[in-house]
Amino acid sequence: MSVPKSSAPKNGIEPETEIEENEEQSLPAAEVTGTEGDGEKETLADGQAAIVRFAKLAPAQPGVYRMIDARGDVLYVGKAKNIRNRVRAYARPTGHDTRIERMIAATRALEFVVTRTETEALLLEANLIKRLRPRFNVLLRDDKSFPYILITSDHWAPQILKHRGARTRPGHYYGPFASVWAVNRTINALQRAFLLRSCSDPFFESRTRPCLLYQIKRCSAPCTNEISYGEYAGFVREANAFLSGRSKAVKNALAAEMEKASLALDFERAAVYRDRLAALSAIQSHQGVNPRGLDEADVFALHQQGGYTCVEVFFFRAKQNWGNRAYFPKADRSLSGPEILAAFLAQFYDDKLCPRLVLISHDIEDRELLAQALSTKSGRKVEVMVPQRGEKKDLIAHALANAREALGRKVAEASSQETLLRQLAETFGLPRAPRRIEVYDNSHIQGSNAVGAMIVAGADGFCKRDYRKFNIRSTDLAPGDDFAMMREVLQRRFKRLIAKAPQPHVHSREAGEEEREVESSWPDLVLIDGGQGQLNAARDVLNGLGVEIPLVAIAKGPDRDAGRETFFLPGRESLKLPPRDPVLYFVERLRDEAHRFAVGSHRARRRRELREAGLQEIAGIGPTRKRALLHYFGTLKAIERAAVADLMQVDGISAETAQRIYQYFHQEPA
Repeated sequence: MSVPKSSAPKNGIEPETEIEENEEQSLPAAEVTGTEGDGEKETLADGQAAIVRFAKLAPAQPGVYRMIDARGDVLYVGKAKNIRNRVRAYARPTGHDTRIERMIAATRALEFVVTRTETEALLLEANLIKRLRPRFNVLLRDDKSFPYILITSDHWAPQILKHRGARTRPGHYYGPFASVWAVNRTINALQRAFLLRSCSDPFFESRTRPCLLYQIKRCSAPCTNEISYGEYAGFVREANAFLSGRSKAVKNALAAEMEKASLALDFERAAVYRDRLAALSAIQSHQGVNPRGLDEADVFALHQQGGYTCVEVFFFRAKQNWGNRAYFPKADRSLSGPEILAAFLAQFYDDKLCPRLVLISHDIEDRELLAQALSTKSGRKVEVMVPQRGEKKDLIAHALANAREALGRKVAEASSQETLLRQLAETFGLPRAPRRIEVYDNSHIQGSNAVGAMIVAGADGFCKRDYRKFNIRSTDLAPGDDFAMMREVLQRRFKRLIAKAPQPHVHSREAGEEEREVESSWPDLVLIDGGQGQLNAARDVLNGLGVEIPLVAIAKGPDRDAGRETFFLPGRESLKLPPRDPVLYFVERLRDEAHRFAVGSHRARRRRELREAGLQEIAGIGPTRKRALLHYFGTLKAIERAAVADLMQVDGISAETAQRIYQYFHQEPA
C-alpha cells in the first residue's frame, strides 16, 4: 500500500497537500518513465537527487508510482491522490525512518501511471505489488486460489464436484472454502444427504449398471435410471438451497418427510431421511462458529509477535463457517498492524471475489477507499467495518485467538528451522546459515518423459511458489543418462539466473543493524540427489558458468534405506551422519520433497502424452481394444486406476494384456 496520509507524518513521509483544484479530473491513463545511471554505492543524497529530478516529471493527478534501483528492479509500489506531492515528500532531507531511508538511498529512477480516480490507483497498486513483488512493500506470501463447490447445470443430471480456477462451466458455485480438505469433507456429506453424482460425463454415459457409490448410498444412480428425472431434480434443488443459506428450510422438509414415512410405517424410507438429516447435521457441526445473523462475510484478524505477523481469515457463506486460513505476510518490522492489514487486504482481493461484508480487527486509514474499490470491482456494495460489539465483535475475538495460536506455532517452527539451518551450515562447512536452499532431482522411466525438478526451502520452510520443473529437451541423450539430464537442468536454471541478476557476493551486516532480509533468487546451497557422478556433473556446469555456490550430493544408502545416506562435497571426503542426527532428518525431508515433486511432474507429463497419443502407446492395444476399454471404463483415469481383474472384464482383454496395461500405469519412475 502507499505511504499513509494523515495530518501527522508517518514513516517519515509528509501528507499530501491539496495544491491543485482540478486534480480529481477524469483523465485517460498515461505513463511517464525514465531511467538513471548505475551507481555502486547507495547513499541517501544520491537517492534524493534522483527523486528530485523525476519529481519534475511527476503528474499532479491520482495514480501509482514505482521506485526503481540501479539494476532496474522495482523497490516499492505506492499509490497517491497527487503523485507529484507524494514523490516530493521523499526528497525531504530529514525525518525519515530507517526503512524509508534505505529505500530512498537505493532509488535511481521512478515510473508513474496516472489513473482517473484514487480508487483505480488502489486497485492498480495491489495488482502491481503482487506481480512485481517489490522489496519494500508488504507481500502476500501464499496466494493460491481457493477451492469451490460446483453443482453443474449443463447436463440433465447435474454433477457435484470440487472446482478451482476460472468459472467457465455453467452451474452454481459455492465458496470459497479454506482448504481442499474442507471441500472434500463437505462434498462427501452432501453426497450422503442429496445423493448427487460426482462422476464425469463420459463415465456417466458409459454406465450399464450402478457403480460402487450407489451401493454405499452416496449416489442415486441417475446413469442407469435408478431414480426418475423429477426426483433427481428435487435433490439438486435441495442441495442448491442448502448451500445458498436455506439450510433450516431444507432440514425441516426432510424432518417432515421422515415423520410422514414413520406414520405410514415405512421405516425403511424413514431411515433414508434420517441418514440424510444426519449428513446435513454433520456438515454444520464441523463448522465451529456459526453466526446466526451473518449471511456472508470475511473476517480478518491480525496479530504481531517477535517480528512476525499473522493474518487469520475466516470465510462465512450461507450463514455457515466454511473454514479459515492463516497468512504470514512479509513486512518490515517497523510497519504497524493497520498498515500491514491495509496492504494485505488490497492484495488479497486482487483476484478473489469479495463478500458484501468484510470485518477487520484493526481500523485502517483508507478503509472507506478500500470499501469503494471493492464495491467497484465486485459490482455491488461492499462494507468494510471494525465491529465494536455484539456477535461480529465475538467473531473478531475468535479470529484473533486463532491468529495468536497460529503465530505462536509459526514462531516456534521458525526458531527450530533456524537452528537446523545453523547446524546444517556447521555440518557442511558453510560460511553462514543458508537462507535459500535449492534441491534438484530427475525422474523418468528408461529415459522416457524425463523431467528435472527443483524445489526451494528456507527459514520459512518450503517455498512452493519457487518450485520449477524442467522437461528434458536434449534429443541426443542416452536413455537414462542421469548425469546429462542434471547438466541440462542446471545449465538452464543458472543461465537464466545469470541473465536475470548477477550473483551477489557480499552478505554483510551493518553496524548496529539487523541483517537485511532481501529476497534473492540465488541459492546459498545446492543439494543434488545422487552420488559422486551427479556432483561432478553439477560442479562442471557451475564452474563453466563462473558460479560459486556450495554443492552437496546425497547418495541413498544400501538398499535405498533412509538414514544410511552418504554425502559428497567438492574437495572433501565423503561423510555420513549419525542415524539420529537432526540435520540428517532435515536433509532427508528436502530430498524426499524434491523426489515427490519430480515424480509427480513426470507422471503428469506421461499422462498428458498418453492422452495425446492414445492407449496405442501400450503394446498390444490397438484401436479396437482402445474403444472397448474407453466404453467400459469411461475415462482414461478410470482405466489407470483399474485392477487387473477389472481390466480382464473388458471384451478382448486377456490376462496377459490386462497385466501389461496395469504395469504400464503403475511402473515406478526413477
